[in-house]
Amino acid sequence: MLPVIALIGRPNVGKSTLFNRLTRSRDALVADYPGLTRDRKYGFGKLGPIPYLAIDTGGVAGGEEGVDEVTVDQTIRALQEADAAIIMVDGRSGLTAADEHVAELARRHAKKTWLVVNKAEGLDADVANSEFHALGLGEPIAVSAAHGDRIGALMDDVLSSFASPEAGSDDGADDDRELRIAVIGRPNVGKSTLVNRMLGEERLVVFAEPGTTRDSVAVPFERNDRKYVLIDTAGIRRKARVHEVIEKFSIIKALQAIEQAEVVIAVLDAQEGVTEQDVSLLGLVMERGRALVVVANKWDGLSAEQRRKVRDDLERRLPFLDFAERITISALHGTAVGDLLPAVERAFKAAMRDMSTAELTRELEAAVIAHAPPLVRGRRIKLRYAHQGGRNPPVIVIHGNQTDKLPEAFRRYLINRFRKAFKLKGTPVRLAFKKGKNPFAGRRNTLTPRQERKRKRLMKRVKK
Repeated sequence: MLPVIALIGRPNVGKSTLFNRLTRSRDALVADYPGLTRDRKYGFGKLGPIPYLAIDTGGVAGGEEGVDEVTVDQTIRALQEADAAIIMVDGRSGLTAADEHVAELARRHAKKTWLVVNKAEGLDADVANSEFHALGLGEPIAVSAAHGDRIGALMDDVLSSFASPEAGSDDGADDDRELRIAVIGRPNVGKSTLVNRMLGEERLVVFAEPGTTRDSVAVPFERNDRKYVLIDTAGIRRKARVHEVIEKFSIIKALQAIEQAEVVIAVLDAQEGVTEQDVSLLGLVMERGRALVVVANKWDGLSAEQRRKVRDDLERRLPFLDFAERITISALHGTAVGDLLPAVERAFKAAMRDMSTAELTRELEAAVIAHAPPLVRGRRIKLRYAHQGGRNPPVIVIHGNQTDKLPEAFRRYLINRFRKAFKLKGTPVRLAFKKGKNPFAGRRNTLTPRQERKRKRLMKRVKK
């Protein structure tokens, strides 16, 4: 399981700034489902020695009435979900009563704590830390979330006690190894019914009450001598409908299941259509680069007009998932459920496909001939060759000049060309660009005339 790190503190100490730096996002909305929770935001950590989940919380002002009562409750839940907590204080404002209240919450509910003195840029670390020893949370660490000062060292320390998760996504397409499939979706869309139907037996509790599944349940099985593990996740619910304490782990478990899986089956309720929560959850699967099959369940109860509307809704609201197979089923009656595992296998094989440098470069050249890159300040963007840089999802590395100026529309065009040429249906495709370096850059004024002529001849050969 990915370790979970919670960021807590009073308002305006820089929690969201640190969250954005850890997740390399810009607005603390990496996994912000509308209505998921009011004060907690979730993101996959991208700064540190191993992967992890980060939780941003609302500021605790010290009181427990009205709005702040909700904030305190959300902070406690975040601490209970997390494997470690970073307690943030403001090095420029000094110790406050609200900091002491936050420290007390951490002492009562956190498993491990790190006390971080933020906004310490330009300050002597010993001076900035001095008065915060009184909180009794160990040795304070002076950082600057805004400038990134000592954040890397902080995360090295926080994550040092956690084992690196198994790199299951790059193990290779070995038929003897089990294929992990996460079944995700909102509550009561039929995930557990679908898993039972795929297994052919009542292995999971199915009940009409939304939120029956409280935790991720891993179920191994075999089909046609192929080993699988189905991970049934608890539904992600709107905050207004979350009342039971037992549901507090649902979101983290679902996000961890996505990270563990090699293929994700996203279940939608065809009778309700595509909701904002569906779009947000599927966007997170896309961000994690997981192979994907989109399933519209409860299809049997729809009229022809309703089915047409759902298909139009899928096209309109999920254009970024044009790579994923979409299957309409009835988990209750078993209609088209048999199509799911073949679709999962196709998506997995696409995600693990090997592509040679020669084949990729030929396709890149054909794409450039068919549709040339644009001019930038009178100079044509040049794409020279491509090679594979990773699998699950496939990463294609393209070398050339001015690649950072390549428009987004042209990048999508290249992705579509590669997807069609290499049959990459069912998996996202990522492009990485590398610019060629001029070995004579910055030396022109120091060259002799003979060296200058030699440089020009060399550059002509490079361009060819």
